Amino acid sequence: MTEPELRFPAEWEPQSAILIAWPHADTDWAERLGEVEETYIALVAAITRFQPVVICVADADIETYAEMRLRSNRVDMARVRFVEAAYDDTWLRDSGPISLTYPPGQSRRFRLLDFRFTGWGGKFEAHRDDALVGALDDIGLFANNDRQIIDFALEGGAIDTDGKGTLLTTWQCLHERHPELEREELTTRLAGWLQQERVLWLDHGYLEGDDTDAHVDTLARFASTDSIVYQACDDAADSHHAELTAMGAELAALRTRDGRPYRLFPLPWARPVIDQGRRLAASYANFLIINGAVLMPAYGVTPDERRADDAAAAVLAQAFPDREIVQVPCRPLIWQNGSLHCITMQLPQGLLG
Repeated sequence: MTEPELRFPAEWEPQSAILIAWPHADTDWAERLGEVEETYIALVAAITRFQPVVICVADADIETYAEMRLRSNRVDMARVRFVEAAYDDTWLRDSGPISLTYPPGQSRRFRLLDFRFTGWGGKFEAHRDDALVGALDDIGLFANNDRQIIDFALEGGAIDTDGKGTLLTTWQCLHERHPELEREELTTRLAGWLQQERVLWLDHGYLEGDDTDAHVDTLARFASTDSIVYQACDDAADSHHAELTAMGAELAALRTRDGRPYRLFPLPWARPVIDQGRRLAASYANFLIINGAVLMPAYGVTPDERRADDAAAAVLAQAFPDREIVQVPCRPLIWQNGSLHCITMQLPQGLLG
């Protein structure tokens, strides 16, 4: 019997909720926990304006504390759901479920792809994060699904889809994870597991301080089936200029399924953020699409930095004219080399149990 055709929905399609994990003292946020909590509060407040959020907590005490912090900031708690689960850290874009949808009329509505999470190639401890999808499924968080465990390292931040069979990814990341595989074999595997007709590879683009090996969600993202938003660099003196300019040329050479160039929306370059002599990976491409809005990372403290944030918001407003653009202060997140999209995972409409 032939298996029903599955589909990998685009991020802009209707969602049940956004899944996140609350930071606590046993995560890598311990040193700056107060700062990062403020970002999480702002993020939850922004999400709940438009849809529910599911928050993983490590234990009952952390749930009580998180609920207190959110209530004191007047977050709409009717749209907040807590679930208890063990996790090493809070980068749920990479450890959370990748959800495919079955066609109408099937007994199951979703397939959860549970790839291996290795802490970005063994850089960090990750055994609890690797088990997170199964743990959440076992407690009944997800409805009408079957879970496919895939013994292959792949993070959600490494891929982006247009929902119509085209996948965007970077060669650097996938080659780092699987140096023994040629591009043709990687293309075949990704297309098969993720139900894609074609895979578009980027050979250029990086962010200094990034330890994901060039996740595509920090570099270039689909805004529709015929448009791509990407992180540009207009400062010729900056160390990123050559690589991001080359990436822009690669994107300009890509074609849609019907052979047309993509409409491209270059994002302004975030002002450099230096922490104790270390350049942090600030990217505006790490935005999150939710029901009716796009949440974008904002890094500004100085007037120049805030102007860059506002310029990025203006570009996103052009790329997503039917959605509200909401800035979320994410400067604390880039201390750990990620940003807003990295700490979230969207759950398609109907997936929540």
